[in-house]
Amino acid sequence: MADPLARKIAPHTHVHLRDYPTNADGGLDKKEGEAQLEPLLEELEELQELMWGAQTHALLAVLQGRDAAGKDGIINHVFNAIDPQGLQVTAFKAPSEEEADHDFLWRIHSAVPRKGVVGVFNRSQYEQVLVVRVHELAPPAEIEAAYDQINHFERLLTETGTLVVKFYLHLSRDEQRERLLAREKEVGKAWKLNPGDWAERPYWDAYTHAYEDALSRCSTEDAPWYIIPADRKWAAHLAVAQVLVETLRPHRQGWVDKLTALQTKMLAELAKVDKP
Repeated sequence: MADPLARKIAPHTHVHLRDYPTNADGGLDKKEGEAQLEPLLEELEELQELMWGAQTHALLAVLQGRDAAGKDGIINHVFNAIDPQGLQVTAFKAPSEEEADHDFLWRIHSAVPRKGVVGVFNRSQYEQVLVVRVHELAPPAEIEAAYDQINHFERLLTETGTLVVKFYLHLSRDEQRERLLAREKEVGKAWKLNPGDWAERPYWDAYTHAYEDALSRCSTEDAPWYIIPADRKWAAHLAVAQVLVETLRPHRQGWVDKLTALQTKMLAELAKVDKP
């Protein structure tokens, strides 16, 4: 049996990122991985459609990772399988003046997907314990308190019908460098060029420690973190798709049952309607 690509972090696990390979392939080559991805994307589309019809759940997928880790690629190659009407993507940049005048979760909560919708956060509430921590943009006590605040926030979501999965795209330093250099040669990716990406590389170790603490302290039974090997883009796409489908599958029958009951009710009402 192939090794799992996505590594789920059990609650209370003390994470050391060096223990997780960035170039894992699950015993597959690229062609095999892409072949496995296709039926998963078809199932993902079907499951979201059922979720939309049942209106009992939403799905929130959090994407975190270093610059060039592949967040945009996963949105384009995995979440693109979902009907656009049932997909909501939010990219969190530096907070605006209004956002900064509220608590750090204010802008996050307003972007949570409604029932039936798959929401994707490109960066998220975790910036408070990542970039804010690394660059000391808030007092240490505020950053320390944020871990519990994030856990309480995610518990609120899961208790009210939002399925939460969080992906850390685990990229090696060498692969990041190659990707940043490659961007400079592609006209189509000029919009991604940012001197700040290079300015962050000296903080590599600080970000490693910050991510390790976030993964260790904020992976819960209902809102788990998954470490995704990101050096091979096709493997990252497959790993994320596998987790999404495995997260939604257990709810499939419940959604079908609700829709079947709705169909029976509506057919009974339609039977009373004059159809000239």
